[in-house]
Amino acid sequence: MPDAPVTFPLLEFLGMELLDGPRGATARIDLDERHMNPNGVAHGAVLFAMVDTVMGKATMGVVDEGCYCASIEVQLRFLRPGGVGLHDAVAAVVKPGRTIVHLSADITGPDGRLVATATGTFAVIRPE
Repeated sequence: MPDAPVTFPLLEFLGMELLDGPRGATARIDLDERHMNPNGVAHGAVLFAMVDTVMGKATMGVVDEGCYCASIEVQLRFLRPGGVGLHDAVAAVVKPGRTIVHLSADITGPDGRLVATATGTFAVIRPE
């Protein structure tokens, strides 16, 4: 991972916090009205941004120094509506590899109930 902090304006824009974890990572957003769709529930794009970002963070925890990553595929399944309040997306590395990393992630709402679940495949990008 790079020694210098990575600038990531989307995190600030969404109000997302990223935390390291054992073989994974956590993304946290305190959802409010700006994150809701016109129906009054969490916009799917916000929840997708959470899982894509947290799985990328988890991937960076298992790649060699100097490498980066990019999402190849992310599948998100919505299980119930997300609403206003603190939501956590927890990602875990399922299978690290030299060129591809497989992950899973779950989003829970303020009541601790599962809101969405995701799987992802990330490419490991090596410096030239």
